[in-house]
Amino acid sequence: MATPGFSVDDLPDQHGRTVVVTGASSGIGRSAARALAGAGARVVLAVRNADRGRAAAATMPGDTEVRVVDLADLASVRAFAAGWEGPLDVLVNNAGVMMVPLGRTADGFEQQIGTNHLGAFALTQLLLPHVTDRVVAVSSSAHRAGRVDLADLNWERRRYQRVAAYGQSKLANLLFTLELQRRLTAAGSGVRALAAHPGWASTGLQTRSENRAAVLAGRAANAVFAQSADDGALPTLFAATQDLPGGSYAGPGGVGEMRGAPTLVGRSRDASDTSLAKRLWTLSEELTGTAWPL
Repeated sequence: MATPGFSVDDLPDQHGRTVVVTGASSGIGRSAARALAGAGARVVLAVRNADRGRAAAATMPGDTEVRVVDLADLASVRAFAAGWEGPLDVLVNNAGVMMVPLGRTADGFEQQIGTNHLGAFALTQLLLPHVTDRVVAVSSSAHRAGRVDLADLNWERRRYQRVAAYGQSKLANLLFTLELQRRLTAAGSGVRALAAHPGWASTGLQTRSENRAAVLAGRAANAVFAQSADDGALPTLFAATQDLPGGSYAGPGGVGEMRGAPTLVGRSRDASDTSLAKRLWTLSEELTGTAWPL
């Protein structure tokens, strides 16, 4: 469906700019990468699977490059960052997993917090000296039901609940941008930290499950409620290209923030908790072995 208001036609000229989009081989990441490349940016598709990345890049106009990074493996994150040279205008932390069964990353983190937050956190810390404009984190309206448990971030003592674990990881994304913006401002940096969420977008995340009933329910819900991946990418593109203040959070402006033209949206009280954001940052540095670079 065509989304009224802001669209890819409203993207400013991106020539001369370099953008990294994680998870760019599918879903809203692929849509965002294609739109940015079409607007003239040099787009690096940061993906787990090089073949899928190259297949996605082949459908895109302009200047694209595929590089491998697995956010569920800190060694891969470090290798990606170590190989980066030159300025990076925009880092879009888009890659993620959604409501998966209990699993562990290569470093022993719970899969959702490890991929959606800790991997992206480490990548940002390591690439930040190169970033010239902004960092965009893709969160979710599911953050409103999330609760960050600093004493058991990796679900080692609690009974695992995949929905709660997803909500925790998406709340962590917003707390990350909150503290990142505070630190950037304190350092006198002009780099901005922003967040976005796609609303309900048909990307396949809702239908990845080992439970057939859940897959069928996800497909049915997508058919009724979801907007396209292209429309779901618009809040990310809005946050990545528009002149917005640091700390902004973009999402669809329609009913329930499920669909519609992107606008600035609100966040939960927990997502505005500066003390919690600082404590999560400290814990994330400890778990990932990274340090503030500015």
